[in-house]
Amino acid sequence: MAFLSLALFIRFGFQLQTIQFMVFAGTLVILSFIDFDHKILPDVLKQFDRQRGRLIPILQRVQQQLAYLPAKALQAVADYLEIPMAEVYGVATFYNQFRFVPPGKHQVKVCLGTACQIKGGKVILDSWERELDINEGETTADREFSLERVACIGCCAMAPVTSVDDRVESKVSPTRVKGILLSCELEKEKDRSEKQPG
Repeated sequence: MAFLSLALFIRFGFQLQTIQFMVFAGTLVILSFIDFDHKILPDVLKQFDRQRGRLIPILQRVQQQLAYLPAKALQAVADYLEIPMAEVYGVATFYNQFRFVPPGKHQVKVCLGTACQIKGGKVILDSWERELDINEGETTADREFSLERVACIGCCAMAPVTSVDDRVESKVSPTRVKGILLSCELEKEKDRSEKQPG
């Protein structure tokens, strides 16, 4: 299994950022653009025994703390458990609960459980992808929105359902997707105007 990790430094505005790549089984994967507070990891890792069988709970806890799994965190987990980074990455990519890109300010979750699927959940997911110009599992370039599919939100009688942050939107249609985005934009403008002096 081919494995290579590479970091490039790129200037975004006034800040130097690291873009982390990994070549995994012949595929180039961009892992992250954003650095994180490295002081968090030792505290998280020391809560666990150094056993290979603890890999998934460790990844869950790291993601809980950082909101995603950056390449440096995956490497820290591999070092802690004394296993290859490729193994950590292989496990993390196998389960769809793990994300490798920082979530957006607004997290959009589209339900694709049975009731929502029957009522057009896939059409709603397609609408979100089109409106946000991202695919499921991605974050917009401005980091305002991230989009993911979920198995069930638990509001089957209101299908198809989308959750934006912790607010559940029921009986969502493609037109409603545009309306939800407009209300998010209006909230953003309101916050911006309240912060301006005078």
